[in-house]
Amino acid sequence: MSDWLVLVLAMLGACAVVVVVTLVRHKRAPDDEDPSETPDVIEYMTMWIGVVYAIVLGLAIAGVWEARSAAQDYVQNEAQALHEISERVRVYPPDVRDRIRDDLDAYVSYVVHTEWKAMADDEQVTDRGTELLQQVRQDVTDYQPRNDFEAQAYQPLLDQLATADQARNARAGSTGPTMPPVVWWGLLAGAVITIGMVFALQIRRTTRELVLAGLFSATIAFMLFLIWDLDAPYSRGIAVTADPFLNLFPAITS
Repeated sequence: MSDWLVLVLAMLGACAVVVVVTLVRHKRAPDDEDPSETPDVIEYMTMWIGVVYAIVLGLAIAGVWEARSAAQDYVQNEAQALHEISERVRVYPPDVRDRIRDDLDAYVSYVVHTEWKAMADDEQVTDRGTELLQQVRQDVTDYQPRNDFEAQAYQPLLDQLATADQARNARAGSTGPTMPPVVWWGLLAGAVITIGMVFALQIRRTTRELVLAGLFSATIAFMLFLIWDLDAPYSRGIAVTADPFLNLFPAITS
């Protein structure tokens, strides 16, 4: 099922629940009930709960968005470091240069076509990807520069290798969900309490109030979906893509 279909169903379901509960409550309410006599303390509590829950939702969205942005940066840094290696080895002999570039292409191709799917499905990188990057490391470190010009390029290549390896490790650490389960329980419980407080205000069965109650519940459903969608940076609708690799290694087709 598409993530966006899940969003639409969640929003429609939230609206339907609120409207149905309101209609049933209104039908079963005593004839002498006066909705205008809602105690002031209930209105104050409803406002206070709504403000607190809005702050919690804002912090949760900021957290998952920051985690997604960091994941995108890891991918960009890794791709850029590998691209620098591919360009800097041009000072090496043709056979060494071509071997390093071929191994780089093999690693990037594997990441784009195979490892990315493993990250989306299993939320982890693969051992094969680690092996391919290690092969690139061996190609670079095992070569002994033959002159000063090659020696000047050797250390920067090692630095770029370290940057790529560090970015890969960071990418591996960011494949799973960002939000702990206890936070999710708090968000869901807060949504139930916040929407439930709407009924404490004794809303009536007017079109205006039903529409507003439905939109209120749909907005909360949308915010929760947005947090859920951003929570796994590589596997859901607004996912981090492998475009930096494809842009810097155009020979690797998607």
